[in-house]
Amino acid sequence: MREGDVVIAAVPQLDAQVKKRPVLILREMPPYQDLLVCGITTRLQQRVPDFDELISPYDADFRSSGLVSKSLIRLGYLALLPSRAIAGAIGSISAERHRRLLNVLGRYLMSSS
Repeated sequence: MREGDVVIAAVPQLDAQVKKRPVLILREMPPYQDLLVCGITTRLQQRVPDFDELISPYDADFRSSGLVSKSLIRLGYLALLPSRAIAGAIGSISAERHRRLLNVLGRYLMSSS
């Protein structure tokens, strides 16, 4: 698995259940190579403007993502997962989109409240 890959992973839900969901690998984290991931959903109404990002069939990297319908990459839904939680890769996003998402998340983390 690489940064920028869209994978299926066992992800903890708010109700404490663990479900297999599509996620995007944002970064491999030291020291154990756990993966910082963000959720991907088709519930477009959950979009946080200027934070989350839509990916649609009209985007150049949609086909390579492995997603089947317009989806929302949710930077506000983060998890740190061991690589064993990953069931497998379904695709990947462009390096440009991956970089843009990291920049948005980084700016948010560095901003004062």
